[in-house]
Amino acid sequence: MVTGENTQVVPIENVCVADEQKILCVVRDMVDVNCAGIKHTLNLPASTSVARLISDLAEKFSYLSETISVHYEKQVGSEIEEIPLEQYLNRSVADVCVAGVKRHDFTINEREGCTAQKMETAPPQQCVATCATETESEMAAGSSDVVASSSGYYSGGASGTSSGDVYTFSTYSDNSYSYSAALMKSDTGYVGLVNQAMTCYLNSLLQTLYMTPEFRNALYRWEFDGAHEESEKNIPYQLQRLFLQLQTSQKRAAETTDLTKSFGWDSSEVWQQHDVQELCRVMFDALELKWRNTKQANLINQLYQGKMKDYVKCLECSNESARVDSYLDIPLVIRPFGATTAYSSVEEALNAFVQPETLDGSNQYFCEKCNKKCNAHKGLKFISFPYLLTLQLKRFDFDYTTMHRIKLNDRMTFQEVLNLNHMVDDGDTGDEDILPTAAGGKVSEGPLEDSSDEASTCGVFTGIDVGAEGEVGAVPLPSEEQQGLSSEAAANTKNAKESECTGPYLYELFSIMIHSGSAAGGHYYAYIKSFVDGQWYSFNDQHVSKIGYDEITKIYGGASVSRGYYSATYSSSTNAYMLMYRQVDKQRNADFVQPDNFPDHIRQQLQRLKDKDEAEQRQKELDKSTCKIKTFCYHPILRKKQEQRLEVHKDKTLAEATEMVYNLFELRSTLPLDCCRLVKYDEYQDTLERSFEGEEDVPIGQLLGGVKQTYNFDLLLETKRPDQQFHEYKPGGVTVKVFVVDMDLEIIHEPINVRAYSPQTVAEFKEIVSEVLDVPVTNMRCVLERFHNDLRYLWMPHKTLKSEGFFKSNKVYLEYSGLEDPSTEHFVNSRFYNLLDRHQNTIRIHVSLPSLADVEEFIKISRRHSHLMERAINCGNTTKSLENLAGDGLTPKYTGGHDPLEIDEGISDRGSDSEVDFRVKSLSLKQSKSDPSIYHNCCQIDQQFERPVRGHIPGQVRTLSLTEPGSEARACSPIMGQGIESGPSTRLSPTVSEGRTSSPVNGQSNSSQDTNTSAEFSLNTNFSSVAEFDCAREAVEHSNSDSEQVEPPSPGERTISDLDFKKEAGEDVCEATENWDGDTLDVTPSEETPDVMVVNEENIRRYFCVVSQEDDVLSRQRNLTVRVDKRITLGAFKKELEPYVQTTVDNFKVYRVYSNNQEFESIRLSETMSFFEDGKLNIKLGRALKPGEYRVKVYQLQINESEPSKFLIDTIFAKGMSVLESKKLIIPEIKEQCNIDLSLDRCRLRKKTWKNPGTVYTDSQVYEDDLPIFANWEVFLQVLDGPELMVSTSQLSVFVRRWKPSAYEFGPFEEIILYQQTLDELTEKLSEVSGIALEDVEYAKGRGTFPCDISLLEVHTDLDWNPNVTTLNSWPLYICDDGNVLYYRDRSEKLMKLSDERRKELQNKENTRLSRSCGKSTYSPRKEKALKIYTDDTPVKSQDLD
Repeated sequence: MVTGENTQVVPIENVCVADEQKILCVVRDMVDVNCAGIKHTLNLPASTSVARLISDLAEKFSYLSETISVHYEKQVGSEIEEIPLEQYLNRSVADVCVAGVKRHDFTINEREGCTAQKMETAPPQQCVATCATETESEMAAGSSDVVASSSGYYSGGASGTSSGDVYTFSTYSDNSYSYSAALMKSDTGYVGLVNQAMTCYLNSLLQTLYMTPEFRNALYRWEFDGAHEESEKNIPYQLQRLFLQLQTSQKRAAETTDLTKSFGWDSSEVWQQHDVQELCRVMFDALELKWRNTKQANLINQLYQGKMKDYVKCLECSNESARVDSYLDIPLVIRPFGATTAYSSVEEALNAFVQPETLDGSNQYFCEKCNKKCNAHKGLKFISFPYLLTLQLKRFDFDYTTMHRIKLNDRMTFQEVLNLNHMVDDGDTGDEDILPTAAGGKVSEGPLEDSSDEASTCGVFTGIDVGAEGEVGAVPLPSEEQQGLSSEAAANTKNAKESECTGPYLYELFSIMIHSGSAAGGHYYAYIKSFVDGQWYSFNDQHVSKIGYDEITKIYGGASVSRGYYSATYSSSTNAYMLMYRQVDKQRNADFVQPDNFPDHIRQQLQRLKDKDEAEQRQKELDKSTCKIKTFCYHPILRKKQEQRLEVHKDKTLAEATEMVYNLFELRSTLPLDCCRLVKYDEYQDTLERSFEGEEDVPIGQLLGGVKQTYNFDLLLETKRPDQQFHEYKPGGVTVKVFVVDMDLEIIHEPINVRAYSPQTVAEFKEIVSEVLDVPVTNMRCVLERFHNDLRYLWMPHKTLKSEGFFKSNKVYLEYSGLEDPSTEHFVNSRFYNLLDRHQNTIRIHVSLPSLADVEEFIKISRRHSHLMERAINCGNTTKSLENLAGDGLTPKYTGGHDPLEIDEGISDRGSDSEVDFRVKSLSLKQSKSDPSIYHNCCQIDQQFERPVRGHIPGQVRTLSLTEPGSEARACSPIMGQGIESGPSTRLSPTVSEGRTSSPVNGQSNSSQDTNTSAEFSLNTNFSSVAEFDCAREAVEHSNSDSEQVEPPSPGERTISDLDFKKEAGEDVCEATENWDGDTLDVTPSEETPDVMVVNEENIRRYFCVVSQEDDVLSRQRNLTVRVDKRITLGAFKKELEPYVQTTVDNFKVYRVYSNNQEFESIRLSETMSFFEDGKLNIKLGRALKPGEYRVKVYQLQINESEPSKFLIDTIFAKGMSVLESKKLIIPEIKEQCNIDLSLDRCRLRKKTWKNPGTVYTDSQVYEDDLPIFANWEVFLQVLDGPELMVSTSQLSVFVRRWKPSAYEFGPFEEIILYQQTLDELTEKLSEVSGIALEDVEYAKGRGTFPCDISLLEVHTDLDWNPNVTTLNSWPLYICDDGNVLYYRDRSEKLMKLSDERRKELQNKENTRLSRSCGKSTYSPRKEKALKIYTDDTPVKSQDLD
């Protein structure tokens, strides 16, 4: 955010105006487009004259007062009227401004007939915000920030008068303008860098490199000679251009987008914050790659590379083995690992960096000279330091206690002048075979790039940075001072003393890259010292300002008071992170190259930049005289509203502007120019404001009110027929959008705007419409749409438009066919009204359908499922396995032409409405306490359903009588047409044994709170003998309770086969594009059974029309676009989709897709489609739950497996079903999906509570009556080793496990059944299954969740063995339900003594078990993206111009 200026000016006239009213004025400079977004505020005395205001504004903005015009923007209603103030020079500001308004807007514009001219004197410096504690005398020193008058009315000096009027002037920026375009260059003379998003780290490094003379000069000497299109990806070239902009631009900040584009970054990269030191290394690597085979190939190494020695020295013989390594920066530890205190200074951290480590004890070093292991020192020694020394303060660390990354904010001081001569190892380098030559570790004493005289002279330029010279006015240093330290360093006493030391490695600090924030994120900026004047500057993205050396001492660090456990993680502090020093060397220290000495290629590039800036400036000057406004046109042929942007010079006439718009819309081939005119138009309200009769020769700028950035109105190119006359549009009229209705085609054309007036009558309005549309007025009927679904028939010709309810913008529908009676009593029942009603309620919906192959596969699986279920449940011998059932002679009826045993195996969500024979259902009703309303509805079928069938004519409806007198109703299977005979006049609505949802055999589902209420058929399933299905949970829309779920219409009332939906030869499904809904459902709760919804029919037909049908080749899905009456119910809408899905409504579900691509199932069939406004629906195979049905997940209980809970299937249970019936249902499904053979008498169902097995369900228990059942239920299926012993709820099942102390092992789990539920019976059962004497049995209850694991090393002592209780339900046993775990042991068995190896082995096994059972950590830190700079493999060629 740009800091605004706030400068106070005190009048010196001895007039007491303390109580005088102030006027807040907001001034914008519209002459300079670069400053149009800057708003300047003035707080003026009300008595200030207009002449004084104009004079002061001209001086403030550096204009000649006679060349500008100040306008006051007066609010008049909804429009703004600009009033030139030149005609009110002798009046006060209060007289001109509107009373009662708090804020008044003024603009500075060019005076008519002349161009605004700037004052010859230098413009004032940018105002800098001052603190509120500044005194008036301090403000007087910055006289350039004061708005002063030549007459002395305002003074910048201090005033001792007690009475004075305060004149406040402040500036702030409009957020819609970027800093680089709207703000002027900083008064420091340096240019900032725009932060693209999170590129502050990049800006800090770039400014440091720019302020490094040796790097900048070497970069300028490099020349790019590639093709122009290659320059965009060339990093050195873009860096060159950026440095030129920083040196020569007059903008406040330069953009880095071209440079980051050359990095290969996209827009997402700039939103990633990275480490500045990491960027430095990566960018240097990229530059070296680009400079390969050029004179700059070794530039990075010559400037930034040093040498160090990694050595091991024997302490007995002093033999040293070493290796020389190179480095570009030195990482300094802030706080040693495990320490509580940090190093206090850089010098201390450097000493610790080279402190050797002693290798002793078991870590001794084998000395080849001594031929034995000896104590030794291992460490690092510096051989040489680079010319530019980079120190990284390692402030980011990892806290292993909290397992979080932290930032170390400890205080660490650093010197401005650093003497490192004492740290260089000048002694014998040791092993000659390992170390390079003697000169290998030395820094070259010659020039940076070559030893030629020309290259040497490049390092001693005497000029100053032109950017700094232009703004600061710095003077070049004397030649003798240029070769030494900077001027500030030479003036510093400490530096002067340091300069007297001997040795080459004396460094002065010139750049500090600072991090402000925490380990989670923060902001980078840099303090950099100029080598020109020795002044320190703050480079903070766009902002560049001077700072004193005292500001540097504030960034040493030092965290605030601790804020708790995570204080190091989340505490924020500002401190130095990266330091750059330059070696003090009179021969090598260079100055910045001046523009006069730029190489030729740099001059050419600079000229290109100047040409580009001049072109932009010319364009800005042109923009100041260009009116830019949106224009619209209703194309007379296309009948569509089109939009163009008109850019026209303000001096162009209205006629010329009309021709330009005429050409923009390409109407020359459509109608002549004299049939077009421009009118004032409001797009927001869609109204015609006024026309411009007789003003064809008036400049367009005058008609538009001048050149503005935005207009609160638009222009419309109005067209007419050659024989038609344009009407004059006066302010205050009404605009009517007229829709012509074609009664023959039943379509409504695009609207035409017609202008009228409120006092006109309906008859006069019809005459206007007749003339505009060239239609007869005789049979014209008009309908006004005042509000949505509020149609007003305009049948009284003498009533005015105002009395009929016309507003500023209106909609009128008309037709003139004369086919219907125009009287008002017949209007509501007319076709005209029905078409309008349909038009207002029709919405467009995009529907995604499954592929035909998936539908066919789904039907085959459903047939297979029905066959298996009928056989399994109808079988007389309940102990038969599925293989035995397959050999029976039962032959069900099939109409699909497939042998059920030849169909591919695999079961999914069938959606069957009658998988179980009616005889089975009748048997079930006799054997259980089931609610009959769930299994069938004994009501007569006395209604007829109208359904479109195969071969019907588009637009017609064929009525199919499903129940003739005396006929039998048929309950349809999932395959339409496969009926099962039932009793006469019986309507079946089965829910118990309908489709089951299939799931992966090995699928995992750990949550009992699954929100899935509808099975889904996986469209991407590969079917095989062991089918795998998607068991993903689905969100459901409007699923407050199961009682609210609406039963879909039973397909038992239809005899339409799936074959009816197959395409005949040459028949296209999309041909039946339009239909009127004749069987919309009305679903209401039954009075007798509120949970059951009674489906009634509506007699109102609803519109349904397929607009387009497309097939996706890749996904094989089919896409429909339909237009449908939004008042149609979901149930009726599903039935309309049957011919296109090609299966019944009960076999597919509707999912609504939201804007974020989330989808939720719509299950309330009685709800209308009113909430779908241009919505999207996904159709999936399967069906929703019906009332009384619940989704159930079945898991297999494997008590002796490492994972005792294994997911099997997802199925459906219904209220009123018995446990035995549900077991009969799931056995075939488990066989099909999991390939597990189960016998009905060798399995049981039991309650599942998270991972714990609970109550055992007996076969006779009934859901809802005896057992509570709820949504998303989970049960265990337990396979028994023998016949079921749990036959009564009075019995108790307990899992027991033996602990064998003598062997340190557990026995397997066993189950015992207690009949009397006493302690004595428990002891007897344990003795019976184990053979332990009754008096030696000891037991203890397991802890935790099943299987209640416990360590072998702790079980003998940690459990409560032989608790002192009298009953099973007493603490600490507390055995009240099935599924509890008991450990037992033989009291006489002795505990084995463990060896160390055996104990360690057991401990390792225990650790493995714990690691496997422990849940994974939910902590997921933000994934960081690695910093990369992408370069081409082929290096760019270059020529050496040095």
